[in-house]
Amino acid sequence: MKLLVFRLHPDQDLKLAIDTFADEHALTSGFIITCVGSLKKAAIRLLDQSETSIYTGNFEILSLSGTYSRDGSHYHISLSDELGHAFGGHLMEGCQIDTTAEIVMGALPEVVFGREIDIETGSDELIIRKHRAKSDDE
Repeated sequence: MKLLVFRLHPDQDLKLAIDTFADEHALTSGFIITCVGSLKKAAIRLLDQSETSIYTGNFEILSLSGTYSRDGSHYHISLSDELGHAFGGHLMEGCQIDTTAEIVMGALPEVVFGREIDIETGSDELIIRKHRAKSDDE
């Protein structure tokens, strides 16, 4: 396993920044190990909803998990507000960092993550393939 650690700064978009970082580091099988920080704007798709819910205020990032592939990423986030009320859902573009986000990602060099429509669920689901090593002829 390969570990990558990075920090995001105020006003960066959490999802876009993670995906950009993973892409710039040529990850083929990324996953979030941990993330701590804060948001001033949260964009979350709640369970069984098609529209993104937008929240503004001061939010502590309690957890962030998910997978990254070049075909797309899938992250879930849990937040708490200033009263300690927790909520979360599917991380969408538009989450704006307040002070920081400290992120540790992992990558598995022996596999490649992808996304394909699953007939059973109708959604883009994670697929895992063995990483094909280049031959001397390539």
